[in-house]
Amino acid sequence: MMKKKQIEMVAAAEDSSSTTEAMESNALFTRREMLGLTGMAGFAALTGIAPDAVAQQTAPKRPRIACLVSYWGLPTSHADWIVNKLLDGYWWHGAHTPSRVDVVSVYIHQLDTSLLGQKVCKAKNIPIFKTVGEAVTLGGKELAVDGVVIVCEHGNYPTDLKGHWLLPRWWIYQQVIRVFEQSKRSVPIFNDKHLSYNWDDAKWMFDKSRELNFPLTGGSSIPAYFRKPEIELAPDTPIRNSIVVGSCPDEGAMSHCVDVLQAFMDRRKGGETGIRSVQSIRGPETWNWVERTPWAASLLEAVRKNFDLKPGYFQEGRRSNVCIVEYNDGTHGAVISGEGVGWTYAGEIAGQKEPTIISMLGWPGPISQYHAANAHEHWITEMMLTRKEPFNAERLLLSTGIVNHYMDSNWEDGRYSAVGRRVETPYMNISYHSTHGPLFETGPRPPNTPYMRGFES
Repeated sequence: MMKKKQIEMVAAAEDSSSTTEAMESNALFTRREMLGLTGMAGFAALTGIAPDAVAQQTAPKRPRIACLVSYWGLPTSHADWIVNKLLDGYWWHGAHTPSRVDVVSVYIHQLDTSLLGQKVCKAKNIPIFKTVGEAVTLGGKELAVDGVVIVCEHGNYPTDLKGHWLLPRWWIYQQVIRVFEQSKRSVPIFNDKHLSYNWDDAKWMFDKSRELNFPLTGGSSIPAYFRKPEIELAPDTPIRNSIVVGSCPDEGAMSHCVDVLQAFMDRRKGGETGIRSVQSIRGPETWNWVERTPWAASLLEAVRKNFDLKPGYFQEGRRSNVCIVEYNDGTHGAVISGEGVGWTYAGEIAGQKEPTIISMLGWPGPISQYHAANAHEHWITEMMLTRKEPFNAERLLLSTGIVNHYMDSNWEDGRYSAVGRRVETPYMNISYHSTHGPLFETGPRPPNTPYMRGFES
């Protein structure tokens, strides 16, 4: 039985007088010309090949995806945002884009409290497997999917004394790797947010992607969110120093800000050269550091003026903290806590009198917040289809390391200090050259309406 699209194509071919006239005036056509004139179904009719057979030969294969999540119990959870769009499509560049992948299996670590996820999977006839291994083998012995999506951002998990949220990203990832190694085959992996709360785990995760030759991506959705102005820094932009101003009260929020910083800093002249050191300062000492650091003070003042805020606005914030990053090539970066400016990047660029300021604004409200990660869905899908990383996975690794060492900086020998120690990071001597084009969303924003699943929420 022909699909609706095929029937429409046959009808179009039969009703097209221009096609008929063209064929009568030209006795010979190449295969490409025939396809261009009649479409797939018309070509099938001319050649005697069954339409379904032509469809199988020409239609791209839809990747089969396993989604492995920590918790899926609320509409505001990352699993709900990400997995549902893989099922039903997403908004991109001002229009709804139908899904181009098939979610064929799900694993939920905290299943008992993930009633929403259970309901979605039941409505979509997607099996929920009891183990990670079963989800990626579809209950068999060999890898049986074309891609893996790991979403571990919510759930009832503890934090340690330093503030690391002990989410099971590495724990799930390493079980996927075990199946890759047993099957002697690998597929692309997307890992939401930073790779792990632990540098050693994160480095192992990255190294496995290179050892087993599979694309890896993930990180924050904010670098690919709507921008004002809608520009991307060109590769080899002569950046001197940069800051990001945004809300960063905890590890999760800091990871968003650091990923934004790295998304701009790795475009600098000569490419990324790696991280020399990371330091955390929290509380009132934050502003003492800003005042005695001219480049940071100047960039922060430029952000304040750009938003027409009163003098001292950021210093009056409820939370004060700064993450200071020193790069191997001598450039510097910092994430400075600040409300009311979304996520705003400001950079000193050689040859420019004024700083370059780019903001990711308009954080969605309770309803349209669902659309915050649409760019994630687009680039997840692109990677699954092309087996190419949308950006260098090294950026994700370095962002993870910066966040990890920021959380560690304020602690030494079991004691806390608001002015954290400078953590030297010779093992983050990682170089790469970022050359990708713009990855961020553009066009009209999605409608501010609830996501409809087809059943009562």
